[in-house]
Amino acid sequence: MTGRKARELWGGHFDADPAPLMTRINASIDVDRRLWREDLEGSRAHARMLAACGILSEEEVKAILAGLDTIAREIEEGRFKFRPELEDIHLHIEARLIELVGEPGRKLHTARSRNDQVATDLRMWVREACLRADRLLRELQRVLLDRAEEHHATIMPGFTHLQAAQPVTFGHHLMAYVEMFGRDRSRLADTRARLDECPLGACALAGTGFPIDRRMTARALGFARPMRNSIDAVSDRDFALDYLASAAICAVHLSRLAEELVLWSTPQFGFVRMSEAFSSGSSIMPQKRNPDAAELVRAKSGRVMADLERLLVVLKGLPLAYSKDLQEDKEAVFDAADTLELALAVTREMIKGMQLFPERMRAAARCGYITATDLADWLVREKKVAFREAHGIVGRVVRLAEERGVELDQLTLEELKKVDPRLDAAAREVLTLERAVASRRSEGGTAPERVREAVFEARRRYLEEEGAAGEGAA
Repeated sequence: MTGRKARELWGGHFDADPAPLMTRINASIDVDRRLWREDLEGSRAHARMLAACGILSEEEVKAILAGLDTIAREIEEGRFKFRPELEDIHLHIEARLIELVGEPGRKLHTARSRNDQVATDLRMWVREACLRADRLLRELQRVLLDRAEEHHATIMPGFTHLQAAQPVTFGHHLMAYVEMFGRDRSRLADTRARLDECPLGACALAGTGFPIDRRMTARALGFARPMRNSIDAVSDRDFALDYLASAAICAVHLSRLAEELVLWSTPQFGFVRMSEAFSSGSSIMPQKRNPDAAELVRAKSGRVMADLERLLVVLKGLPLAYSKDLQEDKEAVFDAADTLELALAVTREMIKGMQLFPERMRAAARCGYITATDLADWLVREKKVAFREAHGIVGRVVRLAEERGVELDQLTLEELKKVDPRLDAAAREVLTLERAVASRRSEGGTAPERVREAVFEARRRYLEEEGAAGEGAA
C-alpha cells in the first residue's frame, strides 16, 4: 500500500504524502504489532456494541467479525503483510479489514479513536503480563519452599554487612525470598485491580455523541467498569507505571538472590554448586565454572529499572490529553515484561538444580564468633545481667578468643570465669551452633521447628488454589 493509500485513513485534508523520515519516526508497527490479539478482541467487542446500540446493522457486524477472524488467521500463519507506512497495528487491521469486507470495515471506527483503542489494548496486555509474572513467581516460590523444607535445619552463617552475624538455617534464609516474592505478587495484584477500567468509548478525548454502551464493551473485554473520565482514559499510563514499578522491585529481589548465588558458588564460600545447565566455562581457563545465568539475572534488573525510568520521563511533561509521545510507552513495557519473565524462569531453574554443601555452610558458621549474642542473651536471661553489661562481658570473651585463635566454644571454663565468674558450665552449652539456632523460636525466627511451620503456612498462603493469581500474596 502506498503512503497516499495509507493517508486515506486519517489525512483527508492533506495533499502530500509523509516524508520518508516522517514515516520512520512515526511508525510504531515494529513494536505495537504485539498488540494484535488485543486490538482484534477490542474491535470485536466494539462492533458487537455498535450493533446492539443500532449504530451498525447485524449484517455489517457479521461481515466485520468474519473479516477480523480472517485477519487473525493471517497473522497467526505469518501471511499478514506489515508495512511501515501504516504506522501502527490499529491502522494495519483497519486497512486490511476494509480490503476484505469493504464498506462495513470503514464503519468500524465509528465512536472510537486510536487514542482509546491503544489505551484499551495496552491495558489488556498489561493485565495478562501481570498474570504471567504472577504464575512465574508462584512457581519460583514453590521451588524455594521445597528447598527450604529440605534444608529447614541446615545451619549456615547469617550475615549483616556481609560479615558473619548469627547462625541461621538455609531454609530460613530461603524463606526470606519467599516472602519478598509474595509481596511482589501482591503488587501485581494491586496493579490489576487498579487497571480494571476500560478506556474504550472515550474516543479522542471528549467521549462521543453516538448512543454507545461503554459498560457493554467493558464487560466484554473483562473489565469491571468503564473509565470515569474520557480525558484521563486516553492520556494517562499510570497502569503501565504500576506494572513497571512492580516489575522493577521484583527484579531487584531477583538480583539480590542472584548475587548470593554468585557469592555462594565461589570456592571461597563453597555453599552451592550451580548446575551445568546454568553455568558456563572459560575459553582460556579450563577449570572455570562460571555462574553466568545468575550474573545475567543480576544485570538484567538494571534493564527493568531503566524501563520504569524511561516511561516516567516520557510522561512527566505531557499536557492533557493525548500526545504522540505516548507511542513510546509500549517498548518499555514489553521489554520489562520479557526481561522479568525470563529472569523469573531462569531463577526458578537455578534454585531447583543447584547442589548444596551443608558441611561447608556449617564450617563457615563456626567462624566469626557468631554465637556471641547467644552468650549475652544467656547472661540476661539466666543471671539477670543488664543487656549492655552483658554485651561488654561477651565483648571481652570475644577478644580473648581472638587472642587465643580459637572459637568461643573452644575456650575453657576457667578462661570464661576469668572474664566473669558468672560464666559457668551452663554458659558453654549455649555456644554450640545447634543450641543457638534452636533457641530462636520467636515468631518468624530461624529455629528449625519455626522454619517448618513457616513453610507449611506459606504453602497454604501462596500455593493453594485460592492463593493463585496473587490472592494469597497480600
